[in-house]
Amino acid sequence: MIKLGVAGVCGKMGRRIFELASGDKNFELTLALEKKGTPVIGKDIGKLKISSSPDGIFLIDVFIDFTAAEASESNIDYAAKYRKALVLGTTGLSDVQLRKVEEVSKVVPVVFSPNMSVGVNVLFSILPEIARKLGPDYNVEIVEAHHHSKKDAPSGTAKKLVSILEEATGKKIPAHSIRLGDIVGDHTIVFCGNSERIEIKHQAHSRDLFALGALKAAKWVFGKPPGLYSMQDVLSGRS
Repeated sequence: MIKLGVAGVCGKMGRRIFELASGDKNFELTLALEKKGTPVIGKDIGKLKISSSPDGIFLIDVFIDFTAAEASESNIDYAAKYRKALVLGTTGLSDVQLRKVEEVSKVVPVVFSPNMSVGVNVLFSILPEIARKLGPDYNVEIVEAHHHSKKDAPSGTAKKLVSILEEATGKKIPAHSIRLGDIVGDHTIVFCGNSERIEIKHQAHSRDLFALGALKAAKWVFGKPPGLYSMQDVLSGRS
């Protein structure tokens, strides 16, 4: 059984990860972490009390973090300090913070992805072939939409799509952001030629698909050697 810690356990993603892990016999929930000063510190969640002490990471096997960039930076340090596997889904990390993720992955296994859903990661793998087969006569743009509270724009997923498609096409790929209502996450890739248009769209209907992907990554990364892994590694079943 994998001893699991969840950061930001009272946030939208953290709470759902915690709830789904509670019903999964592969996990024993050992740490429910929230930032200092949060009114819920010390209150019960499941069989645990919510803690503000990241030193509790020493009790776990795998740590899942879907918080904010500043909180994740500290959590990454603690994962390295206690040599604990990390599943990191936080977006909006700075270049300095991204370099820290790379450094930490030299001492602990890290699964890092801007999007943990199976469908989006399939998109990541097939889009280069689509772009290459369509060729240079097709222009590409990306439109992404999320809820009004999402701070980073473009989304981490959109940035990854841009990176993949720019490498495949050699062109600059524009990305457009929409922040409205309670949209969980929509990403549309538009390929446009002179006489036709192809649109590939992924819509997240629930945060469960990200939470389930994170738990899948947690099972996979447990016991792995240090390294920086992606959801492509998780889904391929690479050892």
